[in-house]
Amino acid sequence: MLEDKKTKVKITFLVILVGISSMLAAVVTDHWAVLSPRVERLNITCETAHFGLWRLCKKSIYIVEEDPQGKGCGPISLPGVKNCSYFKHFTSGEEAEVFEVKTQKEYNISAAAIAIFSLAFMTLGSLCLLGAFGKGRDYLLRPAGMFFAFAGLCIVISVEIMRQSVKRMIDSDETIWMEYYYSWSFACACAAFTLLFLSGISLLIISMPHMPRNPWETCMDAEPEPID
Repeated sequence: MLEDKKTKVKITFLVILVGISSMLAAVVTDHWAVLSPRVERLNITCETAHFGLWRLCKKSIYIVEEDPQGKGCGPISLPGVKNCSYFKHFTSGEEAEVFEVKTQKEYNISAAAIAIFSLAFMTLGSLCLLGAFGKGRDYLLRPAGMFFAFAGLCIVISVEIMRQSVKRMIDSDETIWMEYYYSWSFACACAAFTLLFLSGISLLIISMPHMPRNPWETCMDAEPEPID
């Protein structure tokens, strides 16, 4: 690999590491969205919730002062009794039906499955990129770029599915939640999409064959014809 190309690949690799960190933070945490009911008066207990790809956490908060950001329950940083349940626990009976209505379980399962595909593409891309630093292995840059671009596309699909899940929860008459906002896990997922997708495209551009600066450059590089 030429020194100039190696420098570009190293810079891209650093950006990819940031994207991978953001991706992992988004996948393993459960602060994609924060939901709360509308609170009209003080000195009451309300229930707020936040969730991610794998679990839903509910928190009972005693409201003693108005939320400066609106009329919702919170902020979620206030002390309260917290109860978290993984989505796989809601599998039987009436509780399962309530969960289907309130949190759109099928949406979360789809988003989690696509996120796993994103992790798989990210792993394959990392292996190809590390192998590309070996002598004579520039050809691995192209599959690495494709894998990282696919990883970015998968995570943005998960983001959109989660947005639709939140929208359906807020619009449903079966839920108590009326207010919502997207939290830092959601921001990490968006950052991961941007960094991984753009880095994948950059690797594809870097892996393109060198274009001659002028027509004579190709002629000068050609092998001389043998003389009879």
